[in-house]
Amino acid sequence: MDDMQLDVLREIGNIGAGNATTALAKLVNAKIDMKVPRVALVDFPNLSSTIGNEEDLMVAVLVTLSGDIKGMMMFMMDKKSTVFLIEMLAGSGMEVGDEFGDMEMSVIGELGNIISGSYLTALSSLLNMSIDMSIPYTAVDMAAAIISVPAIEFGKVGDEVLLIQTDFGDDFDVNGYFILIPELESYGKILSALGM
Repeated sequence: MDDMQLDVLREIGNIGAGNATTALAKLVNAKIDMKVPRVALVDFPNLSSTIGNEEDLMVAVLVTLSGDIKGMMMFMMDKKSTVFLIEMLAGSGMEVGDEFGDMEMSVIGELGNIISGSYLTALSSLLNMSIDMSIPYTAVDMAAAIISVPAIEFGKVGDEVLLIQTDFGDDFDVNGYFILIPELESYGKILSALGM
């Protein structure tokens, strides 16, 4: 992939993350400033270490994509960020060391659904393509274990993913990672839709 194509993918990452930030701000009824996302193509073997320590506990919401673009998208946050959002939304009195119960997992699933849906809506609108997503699958595990799921599924059709790291401002203690994993054919469709 040349620099120009990578720049286009970076811009897609910026637009999608911006749309997701707007949805998150509405959800928690607070002003959220998004820092400029870091966007990179990362190969599967280095993905979990790029996100942080492979043994760090992460919360992930995974959806499969269908329609004009096929593949997977995952939104990941560390536990501290997740607890912060749960507290803003549900005020459950949860602390970082606590286990997630049914109510917290339900909140996480809804958060992931809204954030992933708003990201994909922006992508669909930009590309003028139909992109459908599955019901979200939510997981709480070490980063390496979570990353192994899409690596096994899509490692056979491509070796790189589009990683978008988003920090949501200084006063809003949340950082997250969007991982977009289109099938190889879908990468071509994305670039073609953008006239490349």
